[in-house]
Amino acid sequence: MSKQSSLFQKFAEKFNFSDERELISTLKATAFKVKDGEVTDAQMTALLIVADQYGLNPFTKEIFAYPDKQNGIVPVVSVDGWSRIINQHPDMDGLEFIYDENIVTEPDAKPCPASIECVIYRKGRTHPVRIPEFLDEVYRPPFHGIGKNNQPYSINGPWQSHTKRMLRHKALIQCSRIAFGFTGIYDQDEAERIIEGQAERIIENEAQAEASERAKQMLPRLIKRATQEGSWQAALEYAGETFSGFDLDFMRHGLKAAKVAVEVAQLPADTNAKPGPTRQASAPNAGPNAKPASAQQAPAPKTDVAQNTDSASDSGKQAQGQNATVNRQRKTPLSETRATLA
Repeated sequence: MSKQSSLFQKFAEKFNFSDERELISTLKATAFKVKDGEVTDAQMTALLIVADQYGLNPFTKEIFAYPDKQNGIVPVVSVDGWSRIINQHPDMDGLEFIYDENIVTEPDAKPCPASIECVIYRKGRTHPVRIPEFLDEVYRPPFHGIGKNNQPYSINGPWQSHTKRMLRHKALIQCSRIAFGFTGIYDQDEAERIIEGQAERIIENEAQAEASERAKQMLPRLIKRATQEGSWQAALEYAGETFSGFDLDFMRHGLKAAKVAVEVAQLPADTNAKPGPTRQASAPNAGPNAKPASAQQAPAPKTDVAQNTDSASDSGKQAQGQNATVNRQRKTPLSETRATLA
C-alpha cells in the first residue's frame, strides 16, 4: 500500500467514510476554496498531510486550502484551529495580550490600539515569548471594484467590522509560530495575500531564476536602515515602488525574514524593561506547573537604546515606560528612507 493510499485510508476510517474515493470527493468539494478548475489528488494529499501533522479536522473548517498558481496549495488554519494546536501543545503554560494605549483609526475601520502584543508562556522556559503586531503593517482596506454599470463600489471585510479582533488574532498567530515553531500553515488573511501576490506577479523572462544585481545590492541597505530606524513598513513600501516581478518577491521575502530575525534576537531583553501598557488578565493553563498571576506579569523589553540612556529625563523615562511595547521602534517616514537609499 502506498503512503498516499495509507493516508487516505487513515482519514476515511477516522471520519467513518465507506471508502477513500468518497472521502476524497467530499473533501475536494468542502475543504478547498476553488472558483474554477479541479483539485488534484496531489493537492488533496498535501492538505491531508498538514491536517494529520497538526491534528486538525478539515470537516469542521479547522483547516482548508487555496490552490496556488504552481499547482500546490496554501494550507489555511482557522482561528479555532490555531487555538487548538496552541492549547494542545504540551509546553503551553498560558498566554495574555497587552494592548497599546495609543488608539488609531484606519480609513473605514473601527478605533483600535496601534499594536497588540501577545505573550505566551512555555513550561521550562525562564522568559516568555512576546510578539507585538502593529495595525499599520497588517490592516487591509476594503475591496474596491467597478460594477457592470461602470460604477465604483467597495466591500467591507473583517478588518473594517472587527478591527481589534483581527489584530489580536494576528498577534496570537505570530507569537505561536515563534513560541512553538509552527510552520507551513497560514491564517485566511495571509493566504488571500499570498494568492493575490501570485496573481499580480509578472515575470517577462520565465528563465529568470534569481534576483537582479540591483535588488541584491539594495536589500542589505534596506535591512540595515529598517533595523536601525524600525522602519520596516517604509522599507516594504519603498521596495514596492522601486521593484516588480521576481525582484519584488525577493525584496519582500528578505525584509520579512530579517524583521522576524530582529524580533527573535531582541527577546532576551525582556527582563530589563520597564512595565508596559495595561494588560489583559492572563489565562494560564491550570496544573501543577502553572505560574501564579504575579509571576506572569513580566515587564516588557526596552524599545530603543537611544531612548534609555542615562541622560534622559525622569519624565521622559516615565512616558516611555507607559507606552513601551516589545520591539517598538521609531518609525522613519517613507520619504526619508527613499532619500537615503536613492
